[in-house]
Amino acid sequence: MSNIRLYFPDNIVENTTSLLSKEHIHYVTNVMRMKRGSNINFFNKEGEWLSEIIFLDRDRVEVKFLNKVKESSKQSNIELAICLVKKNPMETILQKATELGVSRITPIISERTEVKELNYERAQKIVIEATEQSNQLNPPGVSKVIKLKDFLNKLDSGTKFLFADVNSQNNLKKKDVEGDFLKTILIGPEGDFSPSERKSILAKANTTSFSISKNILRSDTAVISAISLINFINNFH
Repeated sequence: MSNIRLYFPDNIVENTTSLLSKEHIHYVTNVMRMKRGSNINFFNKEGEWLSEIIFLDRDRVEVKFLNKVKESSKQSNIELAICLVKKNPMETILQKATELGVSRITPIISERTEVKELNYERAQKIVIEATEQSNQLNPPGVSKVIKLKDFLNKLDSGTKFLFADVNSQNNLKKKDVEGDFLKTILIGPEGDFSPSERKSILAKANTTSFSISKNILRSDTAVISAISLINFINNFH
């Protein structure tokens, strides 16, 4: 059985020790019921390290970082821009987008978006747990909620803008997604974008409008489908 993996945002140095956070202490002692001498893998964007618990008490756990077991990896060049939806599907989106390897998730408010806020602390927890579970090193950044108009205005002209458009008849092609440049996927709200919003989106430079399915998909299904499609085209064509 492989060691549990925990995200450790601070700098890790071999053969040094560190006290764990209250959250990690609770997980190690109460959830996993680990003992002194047990091994844990800690990771961050610099890599992953094997560690050993050298002191364990109810409110204090100290570990020693032993050796590096995984080097840092190149961060994904795929970002997700998603119009906010209700709590449960939004949490699914955060989790699955992380598992599928995006580098950033930007929550958006559009004209037909019913939800206007995101529990940022909860969102951070979800993406970190999904990173731990999916054997990755870099939890995606979760941006602050932004209005669609402001998002479009800030969009870098060098970014390949991939618009998952329910009105599009176009299939995504290899030339649309290949290369190391940044790719941003935009997924709309449950009620789709308004005509004026679609016009603004399609007017942006480097925009590619594409169809995911002939069916109308829920936002969480659309996110999984769109990212998986891009990953498939990049990896297997």
